[in-house]
Amino acid sequence: MKKLLYQLDTDLLPSIFDNVVAHDGGADQVIPYGGITPNNVGPLVEGAIFTRAPKDKKNTAIFVGGSDLVAGESLLAAIQNKFFGKFRVSLMLDSNGANTTAAACVAWLTQGRSVVGKQAIVLGGTGPVGQRVAIMLGRAGAEVTVTGRQLERTQQVCAYLNRRFGSRLTAAAAPDLESRGQCIQGKEIVVSTGASGVTMLEENQWAQTTGLELIADANASPPVGIGGIDMTDRATLRHGVLCFGPLGFGALKLTLHRECIGRLFDSNDLVLDAEAIFERACTLVAAPL
Repeated sequence: MKKLLYQLDTDLLPSIFDNVVAHDGGADQVIPYGGITPNNVGPLVEGAIFTRAPKDKKNTAIFVGGSDLVAGESLLAAIQNKFFGKFRVSLMLDSNGANTTAAACVAWLTQGRSVVGKQAIVLGGTGPVGQRVAIMLGRAGAEVTVTGRQLERTQQVCAYLNRRFGSRLTAAAAPDLESRGQCIQGKEIVVSTGASGVTMLEENQWAQTTGLELIADANASPPVGIGGIDMTDRATLRHGVLCFGPLGFGALKLTLHRECIGRLFDSNDLVLDAEAIFERACTLVAAPL
């Protein structure tokens, strides 16, 4: 029996990246749907849960994607609300790749070391990846500040995340290089999740920061988000700081993404959200990639 993955995307055009990784992860066929919302997903879910016998339902799964993380979370909840009894299939949420990317980044940052009580900052952290990085670092015990270009917008994001996850994120405005350089002073962990094409920090800014221990850049498109970090850095020591580049933890992200897809077909009741994906990332990080 074929393993069918229904790719439900909140964007009008479903992600080709997610489609390719889903095939590589073990799905025999990936069926993409775009423009999916809580209002129109019902018939799709019913088609997925009613067609196969109970013992065969594990061969059907749903992947929720798209560029909007909040929309993805709402869609995931709507799908789960359609389930009852044994009429359910396994689910994975990875809007904008936020869960797998953030999980891979934070898993490497916390590998073999404690971040409890550490002062961390997520630059450009109001986007999907930044939000997930902030939550994961906070749950690992760090004291996390999130920056954005506009203070009001950043405060709104932090307030939402604090309500949603019971976290204690702090918001700060950092619209330019100078302000971002000031914001990282006194921080022990710096993660940049800013938009592609934007240099979030120059090398001299972080190289001279006292007490900085870990720094990571999630921007995989040139130019780099943090000057002085190579894209392939993986715990590379530079200026006395352990550095992580996007390709350095990107191998784990892809391994994690593929494995999570494969696990969807182990049963019909698995839910892979941020927490579950991060837990698996921490298990994988010590394995050869």
